[in-house]
Amino acid sequence: MQVVEIALQAGYRMFDTAAVYGNEQYIGEALRLLLPKFGLTRKDIFITTKLSPRDAHNKEKIKSACLKSLSLMGCEYIDLYLIHFPGISNIGSGDAQNIKLRSQAWEALVECYTKGLVKAIGVSNYTIRHLQELETHNFGVVPVLNQVECHPYYPQRELLQYCRGNGIVLQAYCSLGGTSSGTATLLNDRVVTKIASDLNVSVGRLLLAWATQQGICIIPKSVHPDRIKENIQLDFKIPSEYMKLLDKLGENNIKYAWDPSNVA
Repeated sequence: MQVVEIALQAGYRMFDTAAVYGNEQYIGEALRLLLPKFGLTRKDIFITTKLSPRDAHNKEKIKSACLKSLSLMGCEYIDLYLIHFPGISNIGSGDAQNIKLRSQAWEALVECYTKGLVKAIGVSNYTIRHLQELETHNFGVVPVLNQVECHPYYPQRELLQYCRGNGIVLQAYCSLGGTSSGTATLLNDRVVTKIASDLNVSVGRLLLAWATQQGICIIPKSVHPDRIKENIQLDFKIPSEYMKLLDKLGENNIKYAWDPSNVA
């Protein structure tokens, strides 16, 4: 509750959650109680949630999962609903069954979209291969967004170029590296800390600006009031010479989150 209140006060209007996070209900309760305090209504807020891989086994289960998310959050609609991962729970990553079920999942999301349960649909953790596959059977609806791990150590340049060329927004998670798993290698990188010091900004703000300066959307995660307020203050530009130094860090090719590349 306190975190959501601090975020609203700081100016945040988009909240990202997922069935697997187990916090949809708490997000919904917090918003219902806090929106009136800030003179806001549901229309002023953008909510993203995601279909769990465990619920992607058949169309009816997927629709039920969407309705459950709506119920937990107390919403009449979801602004953006994503397939959380290209793989399906309890099916081997190399099993071609993933391809069939993934297509079926997208069809179910299209139906949820057509019925007005969700305002937009997209995917998460999709590689170029998964997106190309979706092109051939998207049931008339192109994903509006692909949410993936993206930061200077893992810049996803080819994926970004593909998404730009196909009208898909790339949204980054793990913008600060592996902080959710307790890994601070990116935050402590000498190049990163030196540039942040030169520009007189925090390392977090620098890494977030690296993304937004390229047109990559971000969803910074924090429970610390100071960082929540700080992460939205990206009113500076990273000079090109520093961007080149940050881009060079991509040679490290360090990935922190789950890897979808081996999913059939």
